[in-house]
Amino acid sequence: MVALDPRINPFRPEIAAKYLQGQVEAACFVEGARHEVVEPIAGLWRTPSHEARLDTQALLGECVIVYETTDEGWAWGQIETDGYVGWLSANALGKTGRAPTHKVSVPRTLGFPGPDIKLPPAVALPMGARLAIVRQDERFAVTANGWHLPAVHLAPIKARLPDFVAVAEEFLHAPYLWGGKTSLGIDCSGLVQVALQAAGHACPRDSDMQEMALGKLSSLGELRRGDLVFWKGHVAIARDGETLLHANAHAMAVAIEPATDAIARIKAAGCDVTSVKRI
Repeated sequence: MVALDPRINPFRPEIAAKYLQGQVEAACFVEGARHEVVEPIAGLWRTPSHEARLDTQALLGECVIVYETTDEGWAWGQIETDGYVGWLSANALGKTGRAPTHKVSVPRTLGFPGPDIKLPPAVALPMGARLAIVRQDERFAVTANGWHLPAVHLAPIKARLPDFVAVAEEFLHAPYLWGGKTSLGIDCSGLVQVALQAAGHACPRDSDMQEMALGKLSSLGELRRGDLVFWKGHVAIARDGETLLHANAHAMAVAIEPATDAIARIKAAGCDVTSVKRI
């Protein structure tokens, strides 16, 4: 059998997706059930524990195919958007509802219980959260459950922002969080994924997947805005020929630094640039 990546293929020794039967070994194979993320941000964990490693996050309105739900309240499944597999709190998932019509197009927005910004917010939503808007109320877009969101903070679900680098720049100074993909905390590949998705590009979750799947090979000598610079386990976005934007543990934030400084610093830690890819 060809070895499949368990990060994006739902199989464990105990259980696997029915469609993988014949490709992997497992005690049983099951059809998945489609659920929707009902919390603003839902962690996806390596194992069913809040103390486990956070691998990524699913956002409101995304769909997850669930293959197992435990008595302890954990769901094991696969995020439809990027195919990532892991454990989520079952409380973060609900029945699929209306198809989303809009998505949040700014790093963070607030939803109010009525058409008045002086009301206490009912929810805070990250970029990429998906919403079914049922009507307009003056400057607000209104969801079926009554959230009133500033219409200017939303875009149609199929809208594409023109410059993914500009999207990434909106996250400048956001804290670094392994597995994060929101302005409350984000990692290097999460920043690339969120920015590219906002611009209408499909993007894998992890930096090694991105290096394999995205763009065409280029070089540091020809670095230009929008190029992706890869190291083992890390990725940065070129803002221009001289500077990089990346979420990194050195600054513990999304930061801008001269490309030569970043490359030298990371090389001193034992990692050379492995490729430059042009989107």
